[in-house]
Amino acid sequence: MRDRDTDAQVLKRIGEGDTSAFRIVVEKYKDTSFSLACSILKNPEDAEDALQEAFIKVYRNARQFRVDSLFSTWLYRIVVNTCLNAKEKNKSYVQEEVLKSKESGLKSGLDALIEEERRVYVLRALEIMKRDESLLLRLYYLCDLKVVEIVEITGFSESNIKVILHRARKNLSQLLEKLTGNDKRSLL
Repeated sequence: MRDRDTDAQVLKRIGEGDTSAFRIVVEKYKDTSFSLACSILKNPEDAEDALQEAFIKVYRNARQFRVDSLFSTWLYRIVVNTCLNAKEKNKSYVQEEVLKSKESGLKSGLDALIEEERRVYVLRALEIMKRDESLLLRLYYLCDLKVVEIVEITGFSESNIKVILHRARKNLSQLLEKLTGNDKRSLL
């Protein structure tokens, strides 16, 4: 069964008031949504609050979801808009981002240490970057969205997204060089 079909079925159950179906959606999308929220708000506590508000909106509006679109696109648009609204309400955000790391599974201690170091440098670079650049990199690479889906989420034009992504990749590379002392190859 395709992901789109599964999401549509789960949303239908949510629209009918099935809270266990809502847990499925939250569990599936919470990590990526949290990362998006952090990229905008730059503060994990504020990101958690905004994410909670976004998921409440999803629950309340599940019946309005159009099955012809991807659920993830609809959800990420709600997350982005909720975060932007929260940022407008409160301009005193701290420039610190903390993401919950996933368990490293069966990796050796050295592999886990290298992966954590890589993650820290990339996250640090993303938090230094301009908001739009960081957001688009996360939507494109972390959420694995196509440019047309990012247009739906952000409202930016397709050409503007391509330009920002190009600039963001270049800036990310330069920031990683500065942060690692020109040793970015070990990170990528």
